[in-house]
Amino acid sequence: MFPIEFSLPRPQPPSQSVSARDAFLRGLRGCCPACGEGRMFRKFLKVNDACPHCGEELHHQRADDFPAYLVIVIVGHLLVPVILAVETEFAPAYWVHAVLWGPAVIAMTVGLIQPVKGAVVAMQWFLGMHGFEDAKGRRLPSAAAEPI
Repeated sequence: MFPIEFSLPRPQPPSQSVSARDAFLRGLRGCCPACGEGRMFRKFLKVNDACPHCGEELHHQRADDFPAYLVIVIVGHLLVPVILAVETEFAPAYWVHAVLWGPAVIAMTVGLIQPVKGAVVAMQWFLGMHGFEDAKGRRLPSAAAEPI
């Protein structure tokens, strides 16, 4: 009958400029930093090559280990004071510490890694890092002419 064609939409400049805050919050939610509609991740930590909604290319991202470092810092800063307070106040047995804090560390780490990675990729997109220079140039025509 009718031939079916599959293609990603061409990246379009956003109708309004995206602020750093908006891009960051969209990344935390796992959404495309450009449009806020499409999903950034195709699997748990695999970033889509392009936004399925607006076609913005996301394959340039180079988050590498930075999200993991950030999660370690966040989880450590949140749990270490609580762990020390429990140890100081109650002095429970070591097995109680293992039962309490092991699952807490795992749950917080797994819960934070995707939002943190999304925020890192969104900030790379917003700042025009690692191949996102074209996206920044489409958003801010004057930024393309400025030296970095």
